[in-house]
Formats: sequence, structure tokens, C-alpha cells
Amino acid sequence: MRIAIGFIFFLTSTVQAQQAASVWDGVFTSQQSVRGKSLYQKECSSCHGAALDGSGAVPPLAGPDFKGNWNGQTADDLFEKVQTSMPADQPGRLSREQNADILAFLFASNGFPAGQKELPADPAALAKIRFEAAKPK
Repeated sequence: MRIAIGFIFFLTSTVQAQQAASVWDGVFTSQQSVRGKSLYQKECSSCHGAALDGSGAVPPLAGPDFKGNWNGQTADDLFEKVQTSMPADQPGRLSREQNADILAFLFASNGFPAGQKELPADPAALAKIRFEAAKPK
């Protein structure tokens, strides 16, 4: 009986580990990133800058500071921050799909690789994607 319970625990842990992903695992497509770039230029660049470098109190969305701020969190943490507080003049105005596209652009701009599946807009799926500043070895 102990062996069966241990085996079930092992299988459950293995399945859960396989479902988790990292921003380094190609969690968005290049096409999604292109859509996100267009949206970013229209909706975000006036505050965060064309080069995603921020200014003054406006944080950068690319580079070591951005990566460090989100390191160890989930894609859902970042997504929900964007969804509930951006654009600053009308938070929540953009759809979840639009924000997923913008996030795909941010990931691409930070050197994370594109993959075969689009970044989802679903909170449960986003919560399974870890934001890791450095590529795991």
C-alpha cells in the first residue's frame, strides 16, 4: 500500500513538474510578439518609451532592472499587474488577449525565445509560467 501511495505521489509530482514552464521555454509565438509590439507602440510607449526604458517614476520594461523586479514570480503576476493598472490613464481598458500580446512583446524584447504556442490570457495557465531572469542551466 505504501508503495502504491508513493508511486501515485511520484506520478502526480511528475505531471505537475511537466506542466510548469519558464519564460525560457518558448511560451509565446513570434507572431504574437509582433502584434504586441504594435499594441505597445500605440498604448504604452508614450510613458514607458519606444525602447522600453522608462523614465523617472515610470519603470523600464526591458533590461536587468525589469528582469530583476520580476525574477522568481510568475507570468500571471506580471500579467495581472499590467491588466489591473495599465494603461495608467484607463486601467483595464485593454482586453486580456491584447495584454497577452503586449506581454509576449515584452518577453521577446528581454531576450526570451519564441515558441510554437501563443502566450495564454488565462490566469491559471499564466500562473504555471515562471519568470526567470537568467536562463536555467
